[in-house]
Amino acid sequence: MQDVDIIASYWTLSGGALPHTDHEYSTFDFKDRVVSAAKAGFKGIGLWHADLEYILRTRSLKEMKQILDDNGIEHLELEFLTDWFWEDDRRKASDKNRKMLLDAAEALNARHIKVGDFSAQPCPMDHMIECFAKLCQEGADAGTRIIFEMMPFANIKTLADTVALVEGAGASNGGIIFDLWHVVLLKISHAEIKRIPRGIVMGVELNDGDPNMSGDLHDLTINHRRLCGEGSFDIAGFLRCMRDIGYDGPYGIEVLSEKLRPLGLDETTRKVYDTTIAQFRSL
Repeated sequence: MQDVDIIASYWTLSGGALPHTDHEYSTFDFKDRVVSAAKAGFKGIGLWHADLEYILRTRSLKEMKQILDDNGIEHLELEFLTDWFWEDDRRKASDKNRKMLLDAAEALNARHIKVGDFSAQPCPMDHMIECFAKLCQEGADAGTRIIFEMMPFANIKTLADTVALVEGAGASNGGIIFDLWHVVLLKISHAEIKRIPRGIVMGVELNDGDPNMSGDLHDLTINHRRLCGEGSFDIAGFLRCMRDIGYDGPYGIEVLSEKLRPLGLDETTRKVYDTTIAQFRSL
C-alpha cells in the first residue's frame, strides 16, 4: 500500500482557524497552502466552506483551479454541508453553502463534497434518504461525489443507519467517508465494516489518539487529535481493513490539534505528510 495519494484535509493545514467560531478560515494563504502541500508530497488538499468563502473574496474559481493544476494537486475535497435535510430557517444558510460548494466542485473538479450533521436532532430516515438522493443528483450534475460522514454528534451515527441512508438514495456518486477518529469513538469494529456493501466507501480519513480517551467529546475532537503514530489507534489494522473491503482511493489526514495550530506552514506539511505516509510504508 505504498503507492497511495494523501489529501491534506482542511483542518490539518488551517493554521490558527478555530472550528465552530466566526474564524474558521485558514490563517495560511490558499496558494501558499497548495504550494507547501505539493512540495511535501500531498496529491490532494481540502477546503472548508467558510475558508472557501473567504478565499473567493480575493480569488476567482478560475484562478484557484490554475493554482491547483500548476502544483499537481489531483484531489480536491470540499466540506462541510449541514442542515441539508431541514425545511425550516436552518435550510436557508445551508442552501447558500450548498450552491457555493456545488459551483466550486464543478469549477475546480472536486473529488467530493463531505456532508453530515452536528445537531444530533432526530429526523425521519425516509426524509433523510429523499434529501440525500436529491443532493447526490445535484452533485452528479456538478461532476462530484457526495459522501456522508457519520460522527457521534450526528443524528445518524451508526454504520447500519449510514449504509441505509446511502443505499436508500441509490446514487452511484453517493457514499460514506470513514474518519478513523469517529470510527474509534463510535466503537465500530473492523468486522462490522467488512460486512457493508462493496464500493459504498468513497473516502477515508486518518488520525491518531487514545482509544480510552475521556473528557468533553467536543473539546477532544477539535483540539486533541494526534498525528499518525503519536497515539495508540490501530492504524495498520484499519488500513488493512480498508484494503480488504476494496477501497483504493486517496486517504485524507485530518488532525484538529491545539498543538499543531501554532506551527509554521512548511513545518506542518512536512511533519503531517511524513508521519502519514510512514503508516503505509510500514504495512
